[in-house]
Amino acid sequence: MNRILSFIFCVGFLMLWSSCRKDLEFSRSSGNLEFSKDTVYLDTVFTNIGSSTYTLKVYNRSSDDISIPSINLASGMNSEYRLNVDGMSGNSFENVEILAKDSMFVFIETTIDINNLPNTGEFLYTDKIVFDSGANMQDVDLVTLVKDAVFIYPNRDNSTGIIETLTLNVGGEILETDIQGRYLMPDEYTFTNEKPYVVYGYAAVPNGETLTINAGARVHFHANSGLLVSEGASLNVNGALSLDQDLLENEVIFEGDRLEPGFSDVPGQWGTIWLFQGSVNNIINYATIKNAGVGILSDSNANEPNAKLTITNSQIYNSSNFGILGRNTSILAENVVINNSGQSSFAGTEGGSYNFTHCTIANYWNNSFRQFPSLLLNNFRETEDAILLFDLTEANFNNCIIYGNDNPEFILDEVANPGNMFNFKFTNSLVRFQDPNNNFSGDNYDFDNTLRYENMRFNNDPDFKNVRNNEMIIGLDSGAINIGGNPFSNNVPQDILNENRTVEPDAGAYQHTAF
Repeated sequence: MNRILSFIFCVGFLMLWSSCRKDLEFSRSSGNLEFSKDTVYLDTVFTNIGSSTYTLKVYNRSSDDISIPSINLASGMNSEYRLNVDGMSGNSFENVEILAKDSMFVFIETTIDINNLPNTGEFLYTDKIVFDSGANMQDVDLVTLVKDAVFIYPNRDNSTGIIETLTLNVGGEILETDIQGRYLMPDEYTFTNEKPYVVYGYAAVPNGETLTINAGARVHFHANSGLLVSEGASLNVNGALSLDQDLLENEVIFEGDRLEPGFSDVPGQWGTIWLFQGSVNNIINYATIKNAGVGILSDSNANEPNAKLTITNSQIYNSSNFGILGRNTSILAENVVINNSGQSSFAGTEGGSYNFTHCTIANYWNNSFRQFPSLLLNNFRETEDAILLFDLTEANFNNCIIYGNDNPEFILDEVANPGNMFNFKFTNSLVRFQDPNNNFSGDNYDFDNTLRYENMRFNNDPDFKNVRNNEMIIGLDSGAINIGGNPFSNNVPQDILNENRTVEPDAGAYQHTAF
């Protein structure tokens, strides 16, 4: 028995020794490494904002275990890139081992201060990852486009780390909030198109002042950031028609501060454009607002003589909650396109006054379950103690498309009360509304009542070009063709692309075209 145990022990020891010896027998790399790519493009970053992490895979296709004598960045300690090789961080590594027919990952990141580079404004920063040296040297290029920007951010108390928050005037009452941000300074009241703007926290427009944003400006928001137009203040977005509908060179674009392609259509990257209670004469023309939590939040002032918000020739996409959320407010909208919202593309809540002409209010959200339709109107607010009622003084939708991938795509959620108004009318519009189970009834859904529904078309395919890509132009088979009516088309004689619509107007923001 002892002889058998001794034999097993010896065999096990020899196998273990053989295995250890094999692991130690690494040949020097001979310059035959293969890579998943010969150039790693880290896409565009703003100065001093960290990039995403990018991956390079290194292959040992040989039958030998190899050791790479050195892996380093060509610029050495001065490089703006950071590496993680086989779980180790740094910019220089020695004797990195790869087993036969195996591979390893190299992870690459960068944070670049454009002021440390030879040029300013926009700079293509490059470096190399160098594997081995001499005759066996191989390399992989690293390329990053760095943009300079105007940064707007709240102050931070260095001793406590507390970030500045906003103090707001709410109907004469001064309210301390926990909203991180600061008020703009006088030299920041005009955003130009010379450099992008990057906003941390909420950039607030002070009482009595106007933030003017020029055509072609680009405004980027960090997570949980946005614009806040305070009481007595105004926002004036002066975009213009763009000749290139891919570049949108003259539009004002509001989006997040992650410039990598993977973030180009991700909803909820930033907060909202908040037209606070008491703000006045807010005008938005030729803007694209994308990837927000709420594209525009317009609060109160429903009974002002002029609309609190006038928005024209603009697009709002990929909002994780609402495209436009109105709360007892007043909005005039013409040639506006809204699509892909986690809740409603347009919600007029707590009553208010709304006039939408030649607008496309669609919702083809497919990221999660959607509770609300494309268009929601109500006249109440629920509190812990009561339901507060408001007047919906008017809600007119003329020559519009209201559609989406759910059904029905508009809901009129009225708490009826003889003392409160709930006035609305849909005219010359294409709407998705099917109610096979008769869940919706009453006067609000009496589609034969011409005081509320006139020249309507229901449930005909709008034939949008590509709803996933937010291309909401209508095609030759659209149910919206020629259903628009005057005088609405004469009041808005050009569509969002400046095509004339006075002769045979289509519903929605676009005249139809062949794709």
